[in-house]
Amino acid sequence: MSPGVAPEVAVRAATVEDVPGIHELETLAFSDPWTPASFRSMIAQPLVIATVAEQAGRIVGYCIAWAIGDEAELVNLCVAPALRGTGLGGRMLDGLLASLDGRGGATVYLEVRDSNEAAQALYRGRGFLAAGRRKAYYRHPEEDAVVMRRPGAVGGGGD
Repeated sequence: MSPGVAPEVAVRAATVEDVPGIHELETLAFSDPWTPASFRSMIAQPLVIATVAEQAGRIVGYCIAWAIGDEAELVNLCVAPALRGTGLGGRMLDGLLASLDGRGGATVYLEVRDSNEAAQALYRGRGFLAAGRRKAYYRHPEEDAVVMRRPGAVGGGGD
């Protein structure tokens, strides 16, 4: 467990029953939230790794990624505002990366708002590097995305 994360926060695999709590957190955290149907569809896919962080019966974080062959994309990582800076985001990200590395490794991609320095620092601390930019990728407000990439585990992910 990461320092600073309260022990009563449990991270587990997400289920479709978690969608209402995930969506509630999504609308609190993001200006252009995904719909409940989008979350249900993602979680039901066999190529998706989805986890939730739960505290006292409430969803306080979630992480969703696609994993196809030797590539993966982190499509969403969210922590409740009250728990940001506690290490919970890093704990969820570490779990995802360990899962991918345990499958033989994968190069992981993600997009992050250009202005989201805290998230970029989290990702850099896990070996992600800036790999490009997507102009006007985000809406509400419009903003560029920084594309980040983490190479797969040494010896894993295919040649």
